[in-house]
Amino acid sequence: ARLHESKVVLIRSLISDNLRYINIAKEWFTISDLAKIRRRKIGGGRIGGKAAGMLLALRIVEEMSACPDFCIHSAESYYIGSDVLYSFMSINNLGHWNDQKYKSESEMRLEFPQIVEDFEKGVFPPDIVERLQGLLVTVGQKPMIVRSSSLLEDNFGTSFAGKYESIFLPNQRSIKENLGALTRAVARIYASTLNPNALLYRRSRGLQDYDERMAILIQVVQGEAFGRYYMPHAAGVAFSRNLYRWTPQIRREDGFVRLVWGMGTRAVDRVGNDYPRLVALSHPLLRPSTSADAIRRYSQQYVDLIDLEDNAFKTLPASEVLNSHYPPLRYLAQMDEDGYFISLQSTLLGGSTDRLVLTFDELLRRTPFAEKMRDILHNLERNYRSPVDLEFTLHLSNLESGRPMLNLTLLQCRPQSHLMKTEEVPVPADIPEEKVVFETRFVVPQGFIRQVDYVLFVRPEGYYALPSMNDRAKLARAIGTLNAALEGQKFICVGPGRWGSSNSDLGVPIDYGDIYHSKALVELSGKGVGPEPEPSLGTHFFQDLMEAQIYPLAVLLDSPTTLFNREFFYQQPNHVSDFVPLDPLLADTLHLIRVSDFAPGHTLQVVMDDDQNQAMAFVIRQDSLK
Repeated sequence: ARLHESKVVLIRSLISDNLRYINIAKEWFTISDLAKIRRRKIGGGRIGGKAAGMLLALRIVEEMSACPDFCIHSAESYYIGSDVLYSFMSINNLGHWNDQKYKSESEMRLEFPQIVEDFEKGVFPPDIVERLQGLLVTVGQKPMIVRSSSLLEDNFGTSFAGKYESIFLPNQRSIKENLGALTRAVARIYASTLNPNALLYRRSRGLQDYDERMAILIQVVQGEAFGRYYMPHAAGVAFSRNLYRWTPQIRREDGFVRLVWGMGTRAVDRVGNDYPRLVALSHPLLRPSTSADAIRRYSQQYVDLIDLEDNAFKTLPASEVLNSHYPPLRYLAQMDEDGYFISLQSTLLGGSTDRLVLTFDELLRRTPFAEKMRDILHNLERNYRSPVDLEFTLHLSNLESGRPMLNLTLLQCRPQSHLMKTEEVPVPADIPEEKVVFETRFVVPQGFIRQVDYVLFVRPEGYYALPSMNDRAKLARAIGTLNAALEGQKFICVGPGRWGSSNSDLGVPIDYGDIYHSKALVELSGKGVGPEPEPSLGTHFFQDLMEAQIYPLAVLLDSPTTLFNREFFYQQPNHVSDFVPLDPLLADTLHLIRVSDFAPGHTLQVVMDDDQNQAMAFVIRQDSLK
């Protein structure tokens, strides 16, 4: 009993005071585990949610690596306690910024650049600087990543996915220069606690007044040098539940993976010019698209890595980095031979790398990666008593044997406790076509949205006619303002391309803070409208949508199975001005449609059935609702 009490006290003081976490962690951590954490902690306070999730997941699954072709590793990690933030803000007179969370969104966004500048000028207490310098001496010139690990982050019900910064440090200069880069990175992550998107996320969850302290997780970057470049053989994010199946035979409970070559940033961020490999772990070789053109088009085109010579994190075309001497090449890529993908039986390519396509087929076919990942996710979900997701890197060793060793490093694990069973309502078969607002059959989730009164519509023609990126950013801010004004109303968003894209040419560049009151995000694609949608499964943006119960849908306007009611979208009055002033520049772009204008006495329902891979939005009489 005394030992049990000691573990709980140490977990609460060192790691987390979340009771759901403590109830699991106390069964797994030993006193020795907790002592090791304490030795690697710098400063007072807890190590925060991201570090807590990583350590618990490692402890749960470590015994699963006792087999000849698979091993689970931990990244070399260090922790800056959450109390150091207070000391930093105090000695640098930064406390006046604490009222940011009570300001309007426009004020937050206007003042945030000054906050970052003020924090980056800050200095740290001498004892903290001394410990960080000692850390650099211990690590040597290995690349590092400095990651946020706030007290609420990666917790039950609050992932804060992508809200705070993570900063790569190549670490290839002198100790003095590397120390300067490290302290600036920590200061910048401290500043990100006042990032408007993080503050709006907290506000939307009733956490505005919570004392959200920021701890820091410092890790040696997993990977190896290949010439001047440093990156892992593969990385990604894995979910224990697959809510967006592209065919009914895929089993939800076996999960899925977003897999990339190089740094995992391209797996968790929804980048505008690239695609990860989506792997359904129940059927790892089953793709959303099967034609040769689609496989090449929706394959990874760029790689994130560290350039050791330039001491910089870079994004480069994959074809510039891949060559026949890259050891794990045959497991990552195939050769496109006139529409047929040929596995590489040797490292001899016989020509340009332009015909190489990153398919990961040989990795999935010739190694137990999918099976082992499935087992890990099942194990974690069982012990967390909740669906989970985790971030990882993968290194292939013993390549000469023809049976490579899989070395998996777990970097992060968070519970997905919001993934509760959704309401299952069949798509009605007797709705007259004139009452259908849209119907789609592209990667549909399971869900039901009742009594939608408004539709926020970004007209594709108006959007692509906006003359500059600044004008598109102005549209995103206008959507954010309208979202705030529509609090208490039920609405969905419909617009061209990829909502939340980092490239405004590919879609509306909103953040989560601009749309968190919406019930669905509907992406239109087709000739002249926007690019074909890429399922955002597993990205930080996807995490936000899932937590907030916002359903992502895609409508392929060129598909013969799609219905899109142009009368509803193009012939109804615009009600934006009923809620917020409408900038004349955006008058032809941003529309707010009231459902009752199209059908008096009616409301909108959206029914989604993933077994039938069908979603339908249709109007229904208010008085017919039960």
